[in-house]
Amino acid sequence: AMPGGRGVVEGSEIPYNAAGLAKKRENFANRAKTDPESKCFLPGVPRIMYMPFPFQIVQTPRQISMLFEYVHATRNIFMDTPHPKGPIDWWMGDSRGRWERDTLIVDVVHFNGETWLDRAGNFLSPTAHLVERYTFMTPDHITYEITVEDPAIFTRPWKMSMPLYRRKEAAAQILDFECYT
Repeated sequence: AMPGGRGVVEGSEIPYNAAGLAKKRENFANRAKTDPESKCFLPGVPRIMYMPFPFQIVQTPRQISMLFEYVHATRNIFMDTPHPKGPIDWWMGDSRGRWERDTLIVDVVHFNGETWLDRAGNFLSPTAHLVERYTFMTPDHITYEITVEDPAIFTRPWKMSMPLYRRKEAAAQILDFECYT
């Protein structure tokens, strides 16, 4: 139920260890029943960033909030503050940001271990650590890059990158997307 694409993983391969690959294959085989999105759960980070639903960014000096059309999800990025002590199991993780010139750097930890990256069953463990980079290229697009570290399931850190585009249609707004199973 998704259009084909060339992929966004640098090097085109996710470096699973043996146990991680076995779990990914199990997820893929059972994806119709076990994908969190198929159950209308929050898709987690980074998946929510590249789902085909619009989102809005609201910024203050201390916090950046992302409001998503998909199941009314909200993501808060707290600026220049440390993560709370964990472990904490959150679908969207805990996001802490800082600016480096025109790039927003977001450090994300504290996942619940049920986050999938896509419908193919690629996933994160509770020990995942993400570093996101949002770099403004023009007023209408951002380069989004994610470095994924998760030694429980990957043999090394790896990256994804893609452009994010501003919605330009007249009266663009976030609408309601209700998910039903």
